Amino acid sequence: MKLTVIIPYYNEEKTIGTLVKKVISTDLADEIILSDDGSTDKSGDIALSLKNEFPEKIRLTGGKVNKGKGSAIRIALAVSTGDIILIQDADLEYDPSQYPVLLKPFDDPEVKIVYGSRNLEGNPHSSFMFYLGGVFLSKLINVLYGSHITDESTCLKVFRSDLLKSFDLECDGFEFCPEVTSKALKKNINIVEVPVTYDPRSKSEGKKIKWTDGITAIYTIIKFRFRN
Repeated sequence: MKLTVIIPYYNEEKTIGTLVKKVISTDLADEIILSDDGSTDKSGDIALSLKNEFPEKIRLTGGKVNKGKGSAIRIALAVSTGDIILIQDADLEYDPSQYPVLLKPFDDPEVKIVYGSRNLEGNPHSSFMFYLGGVFLSKLINVLYGSHITDESTCLKVFRSDLLKSFDLECDGFEFCPEVTSKALKKNINIVEVPVTYDPRSKSEGKKIKWTDGITAIYTIIKFRFRN
């Protein structure tokens, strides 16, 4: 199966180069799509340099306006060619060395989605409140959809391409995560979780998600649960 790794990014000049080299070093990604969400730093220049260094492996896409993670993913998804789509943030919170663990369940043709859960083994937290927010979102999903997932907001998500493209994704921001989870569970698709390690960064180190994104996530989960 052909693996496409989609990396949405916004002002990640400090990490994107290292992250992409790590992805390449796994020797698992057949296609790497770097999707710019309107960066204003040197991220785009670094992405172009990576494209020139690995022209057979890397594709560039995105836009000049900062719309959000979901928008960058949708743009990349539209041009992706892989059988399996792995979403990887451009920071270094999740190490690509964990790809074999994430991909192994797809040996079973019945497996459609795999999430890398930070909560199946001990991991540090960027803040206790951030951790509690993630736990709350997972519990809300489980109550409303009858699921048993432990990490709805993980940023290591893997899908069979045809399934992900069938979801008709519409959210622009960080609510990509609750949208895709809600749409999968509403179709009664089982989400397989595997444990992953997590090295969180702080706001001063570039973490962009805010408490207001949590409110948006709650609204998104409820909206898709009761939408016809």
